[in-house]
Amino acid sequence: MPERGDEIFQQRLTKLERIRSRGIDPYPPRYARTHTAQEALALFAQHEKSASAGASAPRVSVAGRVTAMRRMGKAIFLDVRDGSGRIQAYLRKDKINEQAFGLVDDLDLGDFLGVQGTLFRTRAGEITVEASGLTILTKSLLSLPEKWHGLKDTETRYRQRYLDLIASDEVRRIFRTRSAIVSAMRRFLEGKGFLEVETPILLSVAAGANARPFLTHHNALDRDLYLRIALELHLKRLVVGGLDSVFEIGRVFRNEGIDLMHNPEFTLMECYQAYADYNDMMRLVEEMVSAIAQEVLGTTQVKVGEHTLELAPPWPRLPLRQTLHDRSGIDIEKHADLASLAAEATRRGVTAVGTATSWGRLVDKLLSEYVEPTLVQPTFLVDYPVEMSPLAKRKPDDPRYVERFEAFIAKREMANAFTELNDPVDQRARFEEQERLRREQGDEETDRLDEDFLVAIEHGMPPTGGLGMGVDRLVMLLLGQESIREVVLFPQLRSR
Repeated sequence: MPERGDEIFQQRLTKLERIRSRGIDPYPPRYARTHTAQEALALFAQHEKSASAGASAPRVSVAGRVTAMRRMGKAIFLDVRDGSGRIQAYLRKDKINEQAFGLVDDLDLGDFLGVQGTLFRTRAGEITVEASGLTILTKSLLSLPEKWHGLKDTETRYRQRYLDLIASDEVRRIFRTRSAIVSAMRRFLEGKGFLEVETPILLSVAAGANARPFLTHHNALDRDLYLRIALELHLKRLVVGGLDSVFEIGRVFRNEGIDLMHNPEFTLMECYQAYADYNDMMRLVEEMVSAIAQEVLGTTQVKVGEHTLELAPPWPRLPLRQTLHDRSGIDIEKHADLASLAAEATRRGVTAVGTATSWGRLVDKLLSEYVEPTLVQPTFLVDYPVEMSPLAKRKPDDPRYVERFEAFIAKREMANAFTELNDPVDQRARFEEQERLRREQGDEETDRLDEDFLVAIEHGMPPTGGLGMGVDRLVMLLLGQESIREVVLFPQLRSR
């Protein structure tokens, strides 16, 4: 982090005062830009194609950050970069007034500048603005990343993302593409008849997922509140209210570890559709992911490491019990309690068995150990034990399992979905069991009983299919990124 008293900072302060001493405001409130850099380049290219002989070249007023300065005798070349790209400006002392030309001596890389002038093409072939006027828009007091080659220090990249964006075309591309992915997701869902809604972030009960919540306090109400860990229960309240197909793309917050795949706050898309089940949600997922890839990337194939993944439907459906047995040799139906399953897992050398606080959590660890590392191509793992899924509807032909799937791509969980449980008696019993587990075993990640939600579905919720998808992980997949921090603009970091 630069020091306010260092030499460069003081030099720039001196230049700032010199600019002011000439009666020039180095931070004017507005500037009349006529074209972005890319628009100016396109304008001149079109002029060259269509202009008749002798037609005057177009005039423009562009603005942006100065990223390079080159002096050539009485001429000066500047690179000016805005959000659309870069354009070159050409300054000659005999073409602009003396005050404007003298301003260049007090310019530094990183300053924002407005340039007015006529477009032309240099002998080197570069479209350039021949400046007839200059306007200082912002004087930068701290220097840009060295040599404009990008930041090499990962810590600085994440802590000062604005410098990362200034320095790297690739980083800007990642976050522009992320925005395009979210927009494509929104268009896809709206095209399917879903209504976008917004639900509360501050909740009296943090329910809807197995996760430890963040706690805060509301002073005016003098009550503790939680940051939401999921969007589910309020979206299903809306289905109860007659909004048959709803979705939300929003931040959720989980007080858990930080690693390549997890950030304490992340973006989640959840959608709920009345009169649908988990089969409908499977079709929705495979169609949506492939449609987003096609729209944003122009292909349904993505490269992840040594693998080329095909996102186009259909994706295979693998039953959880059989798949776990095939990969590990463990039949969860033959080890139907925690002690028996833990003994079998220990015999087979499964790590972290002792940290499992319930039978369902140990099954989840077995999936992580044996199954998930094998799911490279897009795959649905379907039909989960009821103990692992307190919000999902039981299978009619086998009530030990529920109609739930998780979607995996490149060994990562991408989505989780159910045929939603709409039997309020069964739902209350499952919530009470989750509360018992948390009391007896101290597991703060166990789902919580939300009485207001139970009252809502006691009024009647139609058969409903529900889906949750991690937006950050989808972006990671489509952009070939290994860390969630590369696709979140401002990731959480440890204190310095």
